[in-house]
Amino acid sequence: MKQKKGISTDTLFKAFVYVALATLAVLILVPVAWVFLASIKQNSEFYGNPWALPAGFYWQNFVDAWNAASMGSYMLNSVAVTALALAILLAVALPAAYCLSRFHFRGRKFLNTCFMAGLFINVNYIVVPIFLMLRDWDSWLNYFFGKTLLLNNLLVLAVVYASTALPFTIYLLSGYFATLPGDFEEAAYIDGAGYGTTMLRIIFPMAQPSIITIILFNFLSFWNEYIISMTLMSSATGQKTLPVGLLNLMQAQQSSAQYGILYAGLVLVMLPTLILYICVQKKLTQGMTVGGLKG
Repeated sequence: MKQKKGISTDTLFKAFVYVALATLAVLILVPVAWVFLASIKQNSEFYGNPWALPAGFYWQNFVDAWNAASMGSYMLNSVAVTALALAILLAVALPAAYCLSRFHFRGRKFLNTCFMAGLFINVNYIVVPIFLMLRDWDSWLNYFFGKTLLLNNLLVLAVVYASTALPFTIYLLSGYFATLPGDFEEAAYIDGAGYGTTMLRIIFPMAQPSIITIILFNFLSFWNEYIISMTLMSSATGQKTLPVGLLNLMQAQQSSAQYGILYAGLVLVMLPTLILYICVQKKLTQGMTVGGLKG
């Protein structure tokens, strides 16, 4: 008689991994689904079973959150700041990462060391020095020109966002650019292409997955950032970003107990992030797993 083979170690390990991933997915999806369901409930439904399904679709919560709670203007501010910050970041980081990874020049190691050191600086720890510096510059501008410019300014906020994200972005892009083969550049130089043309038409399209990855990561960082925005935009009532406006909404709705409007505001914050992730999920996976050489 043949003895039955037991379950292999690999099968047990795979089963454990699947169970762990399924548990993690449930722990993430359940709170998100609960927020979406709570956003379409009427206020009276929150005083019963919190896990009960909504009696209907009460879309008025989104209308009130968008108009009465000014979440619409806060979202437009966040869109403007995030788009400006990403544009500034890409305009600076892409050429810088390309030069640091593909060329050898005097001071290259020093610049790499500076950017590497920037990875270990927590931005939240330098918010106060940034605020004091901008406040002093605003005092100087007010003394000579009679007006302030740097604080409570969405463009300046976007510049600060882009500056604080430079070390990580350049580090990630430089590592990816370094893996790309130099044969394509040499062929472009032979055909008469300059450094700028080669960078824009050869290297950047090859590094598209990595570029999309850093765009998504920095979008999440800029969109959800609270401390810098709260500090630099403290006096600008109509120019607050969405996370700051959401906190104001939470404080206002806690006293009036309008929970539906509160959860509708949370959905407005989460929805753009979810849509962007769904659209670039494939490219994001490629950017984290695929090297520069492809078979």
